[in-house]
Amino acid sequence: MNAFLYLLTVLIWGTTWIAIKLQLGIVAIPVSIFYRFGLASAILLGALIALGRLQRLDRRGHVLCLGQGLCLFCLNFLCFYNATQWISSGLVSVVFSAATLWNALNARLWFGTRITPRVMLGGAFGLAGLALLFWPELAGQTATLETLLGLGLALLGTLCFSTGNMLSSAQQRAGIGPLTGNAYSMLYGSLILLAGCVLTGQPFDFDPSPAYVGALLYLAVFGSVVGFTAYLTLVGRIGPVRTAYCTVLFPVVALSISSVAEGYQWTPYAVAGLALVILGNVLVFARRAAKP
Repeated sequence: MNAFLYLLTVLIWGTTWIAIKLQLGIVAIPVSIFYRFGLASAILLGALIALGRLQRLDRRGHVLCLGQGLCLFCLNFLCFYNATQWISSGLVSVVFSAATLWNALNARLWFGTRITPRVMLGGAFGLAGLALLFWPELAGQTATLETLLGLGLALLGTLCFSTGNMLSSAQQRAGIGPLTGNAYSMLYGSLILLAGCVLTGQPFDFDPSPAYVGALLYLAVFGSVVGFTAYLTLVGRIGPVRTAYCTVLFPVVALSISSVAEGYQWTPYAVAGLALVILGNVLVFARRAAKP
């Protein structure tokens, strides 16, 4: 089951980056994210209520879901959607692979999990890989403030994602299943987005084009309901640190799609950078051989 959930998460989340890119345009970014998680929460809550599987939560449970909704289904995606305005969706997914390192650090802060020297070495490889991936844009004529802003937003979004992982782990330790936790967290995240859109005067436009509608449905059903349920189920089964290893393979899928759909050019720097990112993550999460 763990292998199936792992593969499902990699395949779905490795393809959601291009769908996010397709949503940029007529509809304001916060409104698009509200549509996504509003629809996802309605689907998931409706299904759980119909099946009689929605758990009743106490005050602490709702607070955990509120925190997860803010970090995982609101701030996280505001950062990622805005980042894809300035850097390719494939590169955003590579930055997202730093979730492995954020999860290791947060697991230490939240649950006291020890950080080994191998984790520190893997982190150094990962940061070096990210530097190589962005080196042509940062060192060449295309280096702009927007590129740096896109990189910064992607890193901040990854930190928010990691914090949401910790909150989901805390939920499941408190006996809240990932389906119920996701349903309420998506609902809270979409309500926070709705309030923010109203307060900032965002117009609630809608793009009826097949590309936008198709991307919205894919992100709501597969990227949110199926993808997050599979991923956060793994968080509960094997822990947030090991689960984040899924993000190692996201860039391989996403950059392959980006090279076709967005014209991303594979350079020697990019290949070496991607190799270092993967090597860094493998060093962090590969199990050590047992001593005889």
